[in-house]
Amino acid sequence: MAKIKVKQVRSSIKRPQNQKLTLKALGLKGIGQVVEHDDSPSILGMIAKVQHLVETEKA
Repeated sequence: MAKIKVKQVRSSIKRPQNQKLTLKALGLKGIGQVVEHDDSPSILGMIAKVQHLVETEKA
């Protein structure tokens, strides 16, 4: 399965609780942090939910 890198580029301050929890579920704790995940439908759905806070690239 392909890998995808997710980088948090905007803060979660003043965001709805569900977006904060989605970032936490992705393993992101702060701006500039990068995590790598499998390119699965559930991960892509989480990324779509917080797409205005993160940047992605194929690994």
